[in-house]
Amino acid sequence: MPSNEKLLEVIAIQTEVARLGLDLGGLMGLVVQRTLGLVDADGAAVELAEGHEMVYRAASGMAQGSLGLRLRRDSSLSGLCMTEGQAIRCDDALDDPRTDRVACLRLGIRSILLVPLRHQGETVGVLKAMSRQASKFGERDLALLELLSGLVGASMYFAARYAPSELFHQATHDGLTDLPNRALFLDRLRASLSQAIRDGQPLAVMMLDMNGLKPINDHFGHRAGDAALLEFSRRLSAGVRQSDTAARLGGDEFGVLLRPLAAEGGLEATMKRLGQQINGSFQFEGRTVRFGASMGAARFPEDGSDFSQLIELADQRMYQHKRGLHHAVA
Repeated sequence: MPSNEKLLEVIAIQTEVARLGLDLGGLMGLVVQRTLGLVDADGAAVELAEGHEMVYRAASGMAQGSLGLRLRRDSSLSGLCMTEGQAIRCDDALDDPRTDRVACLRLGIRSILLVPLRHQGETVGVLKAMSRQASKFGERDLALLELLSGLVGASMYFAARYAPSELFHQATHDGLTDLPNRALFLDRLRASLSQAIRDGQPLAVMMLDMNGLKPINDHFGHRAGDAALLEFSRRLSAGVRQSDTAARLGGDEFGVLLRPLAAEGGLEATMKRLGQQINGSFQFEGRTVRFGASMGAARFPEDGSDFSQLIELADQRMYQHKRGLHHAVA
């Protein structure tokens, strides 16, 4: 039986869930964050069934970089939990034939707890807690997640039932700029890279930092900062093609997926055009506000075919560009 302290923690989380109402994105984000402390997990995720796959739609801890990850329903513990509607404890993911062993190795997962998120007999998703240690979780941990899962499942059920399209949009788009968020960006990048590997067509991922946001907030206030983020997003969106994906990844970080990538020189031309289009100033309440962009990119297949490697390389090149701009100003 869980301790009184842990039971009170479950009640506190349930209260927070109830307050969120029909905010699906906020609900899933809260649950994965609070699950970490509740069962002392290294990571947590809420997975939703989409066709024959289970998709990470919210993630925290060691799983945070895996938003949009897709697992086959017929060869993963998440799919089994979704199909059978029963809680599952796995003490060693690398020795359990029911797991997607490749995904577990890539993420470093050894122990897993899964509980179905259900309401009135309908499973709406799966809550997963994970650890880098084998045999990390016990029956008390599983009981805690099961206590939490009932209200979470009901809240997600009503959210999806009463405003499905609006709530899906909220869960996959940034609240300020309405650009795709990190989860949707990573989901599209994974899918596009898989397709590019199959058909041999090149693609590129760009990482961008908005330069000047902190000085804008410091000198003009956060309303001006929000206005600058909106203007930056507008210029970024206007500078890419309809087939591309421009996203706000969080704070002053943005990403662009370019697919299909134009012929030789297409990436360099795109980056040059975006730099010219974004860098500059705009008027906010009679004052001139200036900002710019640091950017870096990585290509498939020239820079590799690994999802994480392309993002990391584009990020490194973006920071090299940022450092070069700082030296030039100095």
